[in-house]
Amino acid sequence: MTPYVCGVDAGVRDLRDADHLLQVMAAELALPEGGFGCTHLVRGERPRVLLSFTTADPETARRLTAKGYEVTAGAPDEVGRAVVYPGVDALTGTVTVAELLSASAIDRVTALGSPGDPPSDQRVMTRSHVRPQWQNGELVLTLMPAAGGMLVPFEVPDPTPCCANH
Repeated sequence: MTPYVCGVDAGVRDLRDADHLLQVMAAELALPEGGFGCTHLVRGERPRVLLSFTTADPETARRLTAKGYEVTAGAPDEVGRAVVYPGVDALTGTVTVAELLSASAIDRVTALGSPGDPPSDQRVMTRSHVRPQWQNGELVLTLMPAAGGMLVPFEVPDPTPCCANH
């Protein structure tokens, strides 16, 4: 099975909006179980968030183009942030590191401030928002310490906008 990768520029500037659009598009495309949907931050003169899809279906790019999206071959970069990936739906509530790794496509977890990988029995409160990132061909989830000896994903589900009350 040859994977097909396409990038999509939907003109989105906000990461939360990009996540939502990516999930809607994946559902509309009936993205197969083993497919991936990622976001990619673009800086420069026209900052925005690009999307990419990796699937075994060569028709994905054609179907996205038919819906009016600007589609290119390949991913925008090699460090996409995975939003849709195998096993993501199983990562809810509190799981152990071992459960997280065995239930999903995530290859490895790291914990901020720790010299090594967290132990397999370490508990992770997912907050139903688990966004690993591609690093050197591996899907890696960065965690951080939380209350009660737990770990949580570094990315929070509802971040406070910069200068929210100023």
